[in-house]
Amino acid sequence: MSILARGGAIAALALAAFLAVGCGETVIDDAKTEAAIEQNLENSVGKKVSSVDCPSGVEVEAGRSFDCAVTLTGGGGETATLKIINDDADVEVTDLQPDK
Repeated sequence: MSILARGGAIAALALAAFLAVGCGETVIDDAKTEAAIEQNLENSVGKKVSSVDCPSGVEVEAGRSFDCAVTLTGGGGETATLKIINDDADVEVTDLQPDK
C-alpha cells in the first residue's frame, strides 16, 4: 500500500541544506535525512519511530531513488523510499511499505 493510500501524503522533505561535499561529489547527508524522516512520519501520520537508517554516500542526482529502513517503537519496521527531486537535493518520500 502506498504512502498516499495509508492516510495522507507525507510532505516533501526539503533537504537542500542537508548536503555533504567530499571527494568532488555532493551526497545526501544521511544523518540529517534520517532525523527529517523520523520527525515527518511522527508529525504527518502519527507513527512512533525508534530509528531510521539511510545509506551513506548517496550522490545527489535528480530522479535517483533510495531506501531507508524505519524501525517503529514497539517493534516492526517499514521501508521508506525516497526520491531526489532536483540537483538542490530536495527529497520526497514516494512510498512507505511494511517489512515482510
